Amino acid sequence: MGQPQVSVVIPVWNGERYLKQAIESILAQDFVDFELLVIDDGSTDRSAEIVSAFAHDPRVTLHKQANGGVVAARNAGLRVARAEFVAFLDADDILAAEKLACCLAAFT
Repeated sequence: MGQPQVSVVIPVWNGERYLKQAIESILAQDFVDFELLVIDDGSTDRSAEIVSAFAHDPRVTLHKQANGGVVAARNAGLRVARAEFVAFLDADDILAAEKLACCLAAFT
């Protein structure tokens, strides 16, 4: 897989309640040239298991770290992001299907 146009970073700490829906909303985007980096910030719930259920999609990657807070998790996401553009999504957010395409169009 080559370098994606957009890296989507989701920091999560014990976000199992909504995480699956957040990931599904990213994977359902009209724009498909992205990587999804989920940064597990020391969760003690099923967050990592939920992300692992999407391992069949090569765009989805789970990164685990000790709990350091949302800023540390976002910074970890920036360190591993491969794309020129980075989009942040919280673990309880859902994006409309056209959101990434719309945002990218505004920058290019």
